[in-house]
Amino acid sequence: MPIYEYQALDSNGRKSKGVLDAATIAAARQKLRDSCVYPIELHETGSGKKQSDVSPALGSIFGRVRSGDVSLMTRQLATLLGAGLPLVPALTTLVSQTAHPQMKNTLARIKEEVNEGKSLTAGMSLFPKIFSPFYINMIKAGEVSGMINLVLERLADFNESQQALRSKITSALAYPMIMLSIGTLVIFFLVTFVVPNITQIFEEMHQTLPIMTILLISVSSFLKSFWWLVAGLIVIGFLAGKYMLLKTEKGRNFWDGVKFKAPLIGALNQKIAVARFSRTLGTLLQSGVPLLLSLQIAADIVNNRLMADAIRRAAKDVEEGQSLSLPLSKSGFFPPMASEMIAVGEQSGTLETMLQRIADAFEAEASTAVMTMTSLLEPLMILVMGFMVGFIVVSVLLPIFDMNQLVK
Repeated sequence: MPIYEYQALDSNGRKSKGVLDAATIAAARQKLRDSCVYPIELHETGSGKKQSDVSPALGSIFGRVRSGDVSLMTRQLATLLGAGLPLVPALTTLVSQTAHPQMKNTLARIKEEVNEGKSLTAGMSLFPKIFSPFYINMIKAGEVSGMINLVLERLADFNESQQALRSKITSALAYPMIMLSIGTLVIFFLVTFVVPNITQIFEEMHQTLPIMTILLISVSSFLKSFWWLVAGLIVIGFLAGKYMLLKTEKGRNFWDGVKFKAPLIGALNQKIAVARFSRTLGTLLQSGVPLLLSLQIAADIVNNRLMADAIRRAAKDVEEGQSLSLPLSKSGFFPPMASEMIAVGEQSGTLETMLQRIADAFEAEASTAVMTMTSLLEPLMILVMGFMVGFIVVSVLLPIFDMNQLVK
């Protein structure tokens, strides 16, 4: 259903503005008159369809709602509700000040649902690609407990902490990856297009060449003639590997196992997954979501099927009356420190607080591990690139030295 933005005058002549959804512009005008306001400006702003019905263009990289947009909206809504503003006026304020088109339309649709007597949870449930099950259940718990503004603040804190962790990892890995990409392209260009012009001189002289030079000429000739084949094989191999590892059952299980077992990267992935699980579970429990449901939601957050299966098995054990810490420690995915802290939290009745401490500790460890890893990667890549450039230079210079010896 289309979304319309309007400016109108009430019975006292005061100007107001907002948004509403209606089948046609005429229906929108009638809807405003039924509310005892008289439109002076009315125009369509976008589509108010359910998230699953939104056209692909809205889901493009330029139009989709990102986690940062949701986090900002959550913080603003928490602030407005905390200031004592009712839900519908708070949503109206958000709609008017939101610049992102799809988020604006989403909030307008949610506001209309709430205005018709539905809950905030029901309105947000219409947009599953924007609001995750974790988010929806948090909102539901806040509505049931009557602490919606407090829950929204926790949601905003959670989203911001996750974004901060992702930003640290991304920024730390950005420089090594850029350096690796540029170095690889430069060496590929040298070997494919520059070296053949130099080594052609040696071939015309019919001189006996060193083994290093022969190897360089062979590689260079092959790449010059079949660089398109090499590039195609790399792309096809990447796509095939991605499909096998991410789209098939065995491949996903294998890849998720490699994530935790690979040198250096495995320990980092484990820390991130444990921190994400602990932060999610602690936030859900603090907001009043039942433990079993919280475990099911947290299992979907860790982004690792093997670890998620272990969490679901732990949930079944908890349902049968066991403690949470024991099955988690037996799974092998949780370090002893994490399982011991969970056990202490269960015994002392402070599980939520202990989970947040676990998340803080492992997020700090993950950040330190990333910094250490990047500090090792940078000199390692410099050495590798230096070795490859040195091999090219020596392979070109050796025949030149031999020629000088012959001339003497």
